[in-house]
Amino acid sequence: MRVVESVGELRRVRHELRSPVGFVPTMGFLHGGHLALVHRARSEQTTVVASIFVNPTQFAPHEDLASYPRDLQRDLELLEQAGADVAWTPSVEDMYLPDHDTWVVVDRLTHRLEGASRPTHFRGVATIVAKLFHLVQPAVAYFGQKDAQQALVVDRLVRDLHLPISLCVVPTVREADGLAMSSRNTYLSPAERAAAPVLRRSLDAAERQWQGGERSAEALRAAMREVLASEPAAEVEYVSVADVRTLEELDRVGEKALVSLAVRLGHTRLIDNTLLPPGTPLLER
Repeated sequence: MRVVESVGELRRVRHELRSPVGFVPTMGFLHGGHLALVHRARSEQTTVVASIFVNPTQFAPHEDLASYPRDLQRDLELLEQAGADVAWTPSVEDMYLPDHDTWVVVDRLTHRLEGASRPTHFRGVATIVAKLFHLVQPAVAYFGQKDAQQALVVDRLVRDLHLPISLCVVPTVREADGLAMSSRNTYLSPAERAAAPVLRRSLDAAERQWQGGERSAEALRAAMREVLASEPAAEVEYVSVADVRTLEELDRVGEKALVSLAVRLGHTRLIDNTLLPPGTPLLER
């Protein structure tokens, strides 16, 4: 595996890579969810490029940029074991010039859910993804379903800007007790970690209601809230049953819905989601 640090070096290396190129963008501190993306890319593409970059513009001033977990050497070892051909590890100074003043904004999709409480988050995500795509020039980029809204925002960016890139959304990888794998899980205390599977249980409750014939979106949200209320440590930020295309809250579930939630356990904010019907792909092609 070749480790590339600068934008200039990546541009030189990119000309040597055999197509098609699969791309896995990450913020590092890799876990099984990231590695599932690399394995999927390895199985489908001739060349696999992965990036490790903790993007400062998607963090608000009060969020955890300074404390975000990092372990570059471990990450590089895991990427090589998973079959990546190139690991790109640019610096903040390389990705954002001192007078940086250009932003990519995806509008309506970013006003809801994550965007409601993190209003600058998706501007940072869309801007860095556009930069990464421009430099790596992949045929296919791989994202995890756990960050479903992010994948939908990137899909809109790709479609609206006519980028010659396909997106592949890989199902969420979970711990044995159902907790979605996340780099932020390392923040949890033992007691908070024991409480964290309540997110998956609340999604399971909505799925059971749907499988039993319930189509009222508010009834599904109520089932989720009831489960979350059983865990005293859980501070609910939102529960949602939304249209997959617009992320507008539904009155009734029709053909397809994104069921999602954000919950704080202590100082740690966790998100998770599922799709109805269960097993439905997030993106249709």
